[in-house]
Amino acid sequence: MPKVYVSSVIGAPAADVWAVVRNFNGLPSWTPFVADSRIEQNAPADQIGCIRNFSLKDGGRIREKLLALSDYDLSCSYAILESPMGVENYVATLSLTPVTDGNATFAEWQAEFDCAPEREKALLQQIGSGVFQTAFTALKQRFGR
Repeated sequence: MPKVYVSSVIGAPAADVWAVVRNFNGLPSWTPFVADSRIEQNAPADQIGCIRNFSLKDGGRIREKLLALSDYDLSCSYAILESPMGVENYVATLSLTPVTDGNATFAEWQAEFDCAPEREKALLQQIGSGVFQTAFTALKQRFGR
């Protein structure tokens, strides 16, 4: 089972970063690759079990289920239900930790999934750099530090 792990330091207080990323329906506001998003069946975006259905700017569509959301731990976990990437049993966790020296945020995003062996290397690159790191870079730019 391939594992992806990406971490970054964002120059803003963890509470401020969490206010942006905790919205399970908010990807279009902080990632450069998501065109639009909606929560199915008008469920609240912080309800465990809700499903976000979003389209990518390249035309792909992804459905993900919120598995956990903790305002105490500043973390959320989700599973991919449908995706053009060719992954199965995909579960990811995004977590934030306050960095007291400089009032910054240590951000971690990790995922495990199953895929065809010949797709593993490309998917690790696509998810690690193309999704997780790209999103962290966008957050850094958003907070301007």
